[in-house]
Amino acid sequence: MTFTANQAFTSFDTSLDAVSNASLAFNRLSTDEQLGLLWKIYDNMGGMVTPAATGASTLHFAQGLLDKVQSLSHDDQLNFMRDLVNRTNTDLTRAYGVLTNNTKLAFWFQLAEMMRAGEVVPVPKFYALPAAAKAVLNQIVQLEFNQQITLLRKSVVSMGYDPFA
Repeated sequence: MTFTANQAFTSFDTSLDAVSNASLAFNRLSTDEQLGLLWKIYDNMGGMVTPAATGASTLHFAQGLLDKVQSLSHDDQLNFMRDLVNRTNTDLTRAYGVLTNNTKLAFWFQLAEMMRAGEVVPVPKFYALPAAAKAVLNQIVQLEFNQQITLLRKSVVSMGYDPFA
């Protein structure tokens, strides 16, 4: 069987469509549904995300922001996360907005680790994804690992407030 250039482009287009469709579905979720889905993704992919985030070694650029978030009350920590998703212009979301794409990916990984450890507002034990978020999660798990990372990166890169954009 021969493999033609048309087959390669078709496969590439289909791959991009799957990521784009899942990304659009993610962005249609409510703020809290997006946060819950991010938690589930990081909770399920945990150890695999860090090596994929090539900027993880530069997480020290975000350490001050992580420390500041950790020093907030649980209510304020949750509000900060909501502000990130909603792209609200605050001092903290601007600090996030100027991070590199891979550092943003690593930032969310570290935030999830801090949530798991109880250092940042934890996800309640009884939390269950709403139906809309479950549907998006089902789309995401159908993607190949590299596509999942692309989707995850795409999702967290657009968050926060970039004063230079």
